[in-house]
Amino acid sequence: MQHQSDQPPTGRSRAVRLDSFGGPEVLDVREVPAPQAGPGQLRVRVTAAGLNPMDWIMTADADTAARFGLSLPAGFGTDYAGTVDQVGAGVTGFAPGDRVFGGALSRAVADFVVVDAAGSTAANEAHQTPDGVDDRTAATLAIAGRTAAAALAVVGPGPDDTVLIGGAAGGVGVFAVQLARIAGARVIGTGSATSADFLRDLGAEPVAYGDGLADRVRALAPGGVTAAIDLHGTETVHAARELGLPDGRICTIATQLDGVPAANGANAPLGALEEIARLVAAGRLRVPIAASFPIEQIRPAAELQASRRVHGKVVIEGLVSVYDG
Repeated sequence: MQHQSDQPPTGRSRAVRLDSFGGPEVLDVREVPAPQAGPGQLRVRVTAAGLNPMDWIMTADADTAARFGLSLPAGFGTDYAGTVDQVGAGVTGFAPGDRVFGGALSRAVADFVVVDAAGSTAANEAHQTPDGVDDRTAATLAIAGRTAAAALAVVGPGPDDTVLIGGAAGGVGVFAVQLARIAGARVIGTGSATSADFLRDLGAEPVAYGDGLADRVRALAPGGVTAAIDLHGTETVHAARELGLPDGRICTIATQLDGVPAANGANAPLGALEEIARLVAAGRLRVPIAASFPIEQIRPAAELQASRRVHGKVVIEGLVSVYDG
């Protein structure tokens, strides 16, 4: 038996669609038939969707899209938060009105998404949103939170560690810095000169990226660094090697180098996302929102996110949140 509430008429549901692969210029808001929850599925009325680099990377060209199982016409965005409004047959643990968050691969920027109630990856999942976490924040957790948790699991920071994090002011960086600090580690974060105060607020000691990075880190930490995570490219990896770190205590997420472990959200420890949500609810981890846009401004929102010059997360807010924290 299917339970539903507030079901819109067909044709009144909005979603971002791509009829060709490319940059932000191919993103359009369309009226589409409202999706329906089948057996084992939930339909979620989306109140906020967080943007990530993978959103525009995997829709930039046909070959990359195919590796993610995407074909045209395609949707856009993966992180979402909202309220369950339809429950398919056989679903337990969720009911209409429940606040949820999670991932819906390349279809989250929409009024509604349908996900598997038992899904367990950022491509297709739903989790109960804890009280104390507003929808806009919940919509930023799935991809970046999982990725940061996976990277930290590789290097295993603790109270005796000094961790160098490259790209620390970005969407994944804000999670990685705070999770490493919660684990007791000292954190040195690379960024631009304009990100220094932002990084200090997160709990990191800022250091400028660019030529001479290893020397600047050495001046900050004469005793050396014991772990490194490169969230942007390879600069931090090379600096860490110059500082004498073994490859086993270095991790990348955006590239692959021989001998250096790589991580992505699919490798996150079991329960990592729920733990991150609990930390947010308890006030121990915060998610800076760099900017929010209505769904009609998806193109400038994607352009801002893709610029890699934002400190924190970019969020699409299509509907009024049902929960204000």
